[in-house]
Amino acid sequence: MKNKPYLIAEIAQAHEGSLGILHSYIDAVSKTGVQAIKFQMHLAEAESSIHEPFRVKFSKEDLTRFDYWKRMEFSMDQWKDIKKHCDEVGLDFICSPFSNLAVDWLEEIGVHTYKIGSGEVNNFLLLEKVCQTGKPIIISSGMSSYDELDETINFLKNNKADFSILQCTTAYPTKPEQFGLNLIKELSDRYNVTIGFSDHSAKIATGIAAVSLGAKILEFHVVFHRDIFGPDAKASLTIEETIQLVEAVNQIQEAIDNPIDKNNNNQFKELKQIFEKSLAVNKNLPKNHIITFDDLESKKPKGFGILALDFHKVIGRKLNKQKSQWDFLNEDDLE
Repeated sequence: MKNKPYLIAEIAQAHEGSLGILHSYIDAVSKTGVQAIKFQMHLAEAESSIHEPFRVKFSKEDLTRFDYWKRMEFSMDQWKDIKKHCDEVGLDFICSPFSNLAVDWLEEIGVHTYKIGSGEVNNFLLLEKVCQTGKPIIISSGMSSYDELDETINFLKNNKADFSILQCTTAYPTKPEQFGLNLIKELSDRYNVTIGFSDHSAKIATGIAAVSLGAKILEFHVVFHRDIFGPDAKASLTIEETIQLVEAVNQIQEAIDNPIDKNNNNQFKELKQIFEKSLAVNKNLPKNHIITFDDLESKKPKGFGILALDFHKVIGRKLNKQKSQWDFLNEDDLE
């Protein structure tokens, strides 16, 4: 199917700073049917400071958010091995940079597409750096008003960037009233670019709904189990759920790509012959009886009596012969 939605499984920090766990995720995700895997490149000294507070104080081993980012770092060589592994299993390597230095690294590594997180949408210093690469850009609209997003979209267009937008709600996990599914069409109408959905609901149904409403890209966090340590675990899908989601959204897209012409029902010609009905009488009726509504029944198949849809044409007419209960009723039975 050529129009499959582009599905991105985000690992983010689910690897907990462990290369072994990270590579295990690559192998697991490669078997789900998604096209891309997404990471976040955190280079603590370039992007943060000891003054950055925790969004949620989840860590029992990191005293500060800066310490946590430091623990999430990998070396350039390690990132190159990560990219190589993605290539080997056929996954597009997508990454979110949080510093200009990270963009330099990702260019050397060979990133497929840049993902701009919700908190970086108005970071024009970073956007300028990413635009200079000429690579495709996916931006999340999570924390942006339309005024702010307009400014960013104008910036990207002025830089002739190849970009798409994801409807995103920055809440982990998101509740149904926070999904903003209505914004998929709004964003499409407003900006006339490819629109997707970044999901933090931990529910398969949300992604299915998003694709049904026109999302062409679907991004969602993936985790081995929602009870593991980490800030995104409770907002993630499991590997098993990811497999189910991939199958479901691909089927939905195939249905969307094959609209039904309700004016053409030729394919049902034989079935209609079987299922549609002919008129019959529901009791013994003598010759010269005047047919009433209460005398009639409809029986399968079609074509053995007057069509059931024409019942009103026989009411008030006279039988020219005796009819037995459950006999079909035809024109030559009537005067």
